[in-house]
Amino acid sequence: MSPAGAAKATALPNVGAAFFDLDRTLLAGASGEVFSSAMKAAGLVGRSLPGEKLLFNLFNSIGETLPSMALARQAVTMVRGKSREAVQQAAETVAGQLVAMVQPLAAPLFDEHRESGRPIVLATTTPYDLVKPFADLLGLDDVVATRYGVNADGTYDGTLTGPFVWSAGKLAAVREWAERHDVDLAHSFAYSDSVYDTPLLAAVGHPFVVNPDPRMAVMARARRWPVIRLSAPSTGSRLPVSGRDLQKLALAFTRPQLIPYARFDISGVENIPESGPAILCGNHRSYFDPLAMAMAIAKSGRTVRFLGKKEVFDIPLVGQLAKAMGGIRVERGSGSDEPLTAAAEALEQGDIVAIMPEGTIPRGIAFFDPVLKGRWGAARLAAMTKAPVIPVGLWGTEKVWPRNSRLPNVLNLTDPPHVTINVGPPVELKYRSADADTKKLMKAISALLAPEARVKRVPTDEELLATLPPGYTGDPRAEYQRRPGTD
Repeated sequence: MSPAGAAKATALPNVGAAFFDLDRTLLAGASGEVFSSAMKAAGLVGRSLPGEKLLFNLFNSIGETLPSMALARQAVTMVRGKSREAVQQAAETVAGQLVAMVQPLAAPLFDEHRESGRPIVLATTTPYDLVKPFADLLGLDDVVATRYGVNADGTYDGTLTGPFVWSAGKLAAVREWAERHDVDLAHSFAYSDSVYDTPLLAAVGHPFVVNPDPRMAVMARARRWPVIRLSAPSTGSRLPVSGRDLQKLALAFTRPQLIPYARFDISGVENIPESGPAILCGNHRSYFDPLAMAMAIAKSGRTVRFLGKKEVFDIPLVGQLAKAMGGIRVERGSGSDEPLTAAAEALEQGDIVAIMPEGTIPRGIAFFDPVLKGRWGAARLAAMTKAPVIPVGLWGTEKVWPRNSRLPNVLNLTDPPHVTINVGPPVELKYRSADADTKKLMKAISALLAPEARVKRVPTDEELLATLPPGYTGDPRAEYQRRPGTD
């Protein structure tokens, strides 16, 4: 059911009101940078605050943060002595620009609320004088926003009139508005992306989470609040914005210096396209491989959809996180094309998809075979979508987290193993034979590995045991039959 349909279906005799947050809820992004530019153009602000650009970019990526709200709270002192009329005029100059940023599915949602007789109220931390022209142009019924005190001469006095409309302060301001207008919050609707709006969402009868920040995504699941999108619908399945935001937050911390139990050599990141679809294909040596690939992806600034075997998704917490991050579950041996279909849809929408064609970590003797064997999934996906196929060579990851260990060796800080992550140029495939294309892809991956990877040798028993699951009791040299590559 659409959010508009949900609003209509749950309408009650006392229709209440509909309260909408502004940034990343009604708007596709944040309004702060737009307003800041308008204030500078009007001569009301002489210079940018230190770190302002960084905070705007962070807000657009992961939502409200305490530093961004601290900056917003201090804004009242920056306009002390400035003309209120000049600020209102500056706000009018960008009202149309902000209306153009309103997400497309907001309009039908407004229509549903209006048909049910609910007033539509903008509830935002942004100062009233800045957002009122926008709300009027959009045809909203009222505005609940932070208000600045005004001197008799029409200049701001540097104080707030009423609460700072954020978090509990926003709930207090909304409650005061509801009491004045005889509106029952139990019959009202509220829409927000921010975890700091939890007090308001919890106070209304019908909370909706829109484009949630990472913390709000967790809160929504815990409270079972519906999560909706107001962006244009697509024809295929799409990674929820919450998943993207979780990835951006996670990838922001996927840095070599934050993993001191390994040393990293990452090269060829420029081969990952800056935009558009791509299929990243890496060899599989360790449970550490997805994190190693994430290192390269983090350097590119992109997000990714990983295809992972069902066993990963079945692990408590880890599986839930993998799903929230947009992982695509693969049940090996099921014969289902559903994972490839989901991956193809992601590629059609310009995402990166990462896959390990070997399907699983080779066991025993197969682990040391210089000829990599891959399944046909990546080649079939490339033939379906014509997305570029980018090979990634991973070497040394098994030293960080060998197959026979339940956890990586995070205590090895004095002599951490060396991990090489080498991203190669796109592989030119013919799309005529999945088998031939797979062999060409695996050869390209092999060329990115250390020279010793391409030399046949006899491993020791200790080396063989490291390639087998914990507690293995069989003959490690009998594991040659358990290898990927059979489709």
